[in-house]
Amino acid sequence: MQFADRLQNVETSAIRELFKLLGKPGIISFAGGFPDPALFDVEGVRMATEAALADNPGAVLQYGATEGFGPMREAAAAFMRNKGASVTPEQLIITTGSQQALDLIGKTMITPGDKVIVEAPTFLATIQCFKLYGAELITAPIDADGVQADNLEQLIDQHKPKFVYLIPTFGNPSGAMLSLERRKRILEVAARTKTLIVEDDPYGELYFGAPPPPSMLALSDGIPGSRDWLAHCGSMSKILSPGLRVGFLIAPPELLTKATMCKQFSDAHTSNLTQATAAKYLGLGRLEGALAKVRATYAERARVMGECLKRELGDAIEFNAPHGGMFVWARLTGGRNANEFAQRAIEKLVAFVPGAPFYARDPDVSTLRLSFATADLAKIEEGIGRLAKAL
Repeated sequence: MQFADRLQNVETSAIRELFKLLGKPGIISFAGGFPDPALFDVEGVRMATEAALADNPGAVLQYGATEGFGPMREAAAAFMRNKGASVTPEQLIITTGSQQALDLIGKTMITPGDKVIVEAPTFLATIQCFKLYGAELITAPIDADGVQADNLEQLIDQHKPKFVYLIPTFGNPSGAMLSLERRKRILEVAARTKTLIVEDDPYGELYFGAPPPPSMLALSDGIPGSRDWLAHCGSMSKILSPGLRVGFLIAPPELLTKATMCKQFSDAHTSNLTQATAAKYLGLGRLEGALAKVRATYAERARVMGECLKRELGDAIEFNAPHGGMFVWARLTGGRNANEFAQRAIEKLVAFVPGAPFYARDPDVSTLRLSFATADLAKIEEGIGRLAKAL
């Protein structure tokens, strides 16, 4: 068969390939980016589903509007207003997870050869998606406070990208949190250069202790002209349930219109039943209580993982303790290669994701991502001990 030329620009996910090795009995996995199913509010979702079916069964089981089920658009707008962003239902569309929102941005914005700036490192699926549409990816370095704003401004001025993709709050894989000062600076640059900023925010509610700075969307009202150059991708996956596949895209009107048209070609609309379920759930008032449990659990697991890494691996590894999210992003010292380390770790029945695939170019092969979300404290202790034996 003769496949599309664009498939030459991408390869299968390194993480998905790694999962093929995780079927061994007794393996402890820090590889996945999944929320812990034990923390799902199953009773709340059951109540919401029953309410959705009881309220208007014909509508929720029928085809629906591409823009989204009306009550879910209203609920998503209210969710964002509660986070300080002025959003109306008409300013967003519901997507099948926030990953579809990213795909729609790629479809509507990227012409082969266009330059797109992403963080180094960044979300692997985004690298694959944007490459699929023919983007030339330019990387902007990050530190513990997120992307370096001065450097990003220079890259924007130099390359004049079609857009910039950022995960400002507890990024995947870095766990970094963009500082308030840098958020404002980037919005000012976006307005000055008329460069679209795509803010991806699936992890913002998973904070430990003090909440993170407001989203760039929330801050944009205070920076003239920046809202016209900002798209925001949100999701219910990490805070409610990934199985519902409910996300949303907030964007300037022209982009939203084009994205809606492309979504018509993709899946017609996101499931009305899952949208109605998510909307009913948000109306039950249970989310904050469920999130409090998730935050406390993840914070404890992150703390224990950090302590174990320091105790068991010592100077062989460097990392910043995360303030939220689901990951510890680490670097091996002494020139060690994380890909080789991963193979030895599998032999010791413990898994993590080497960091190289998270770089669009010039990968740092000493980096690795460890997820603490799905492992309990005993497995974290045991798993990090096995890692130490694999060094």
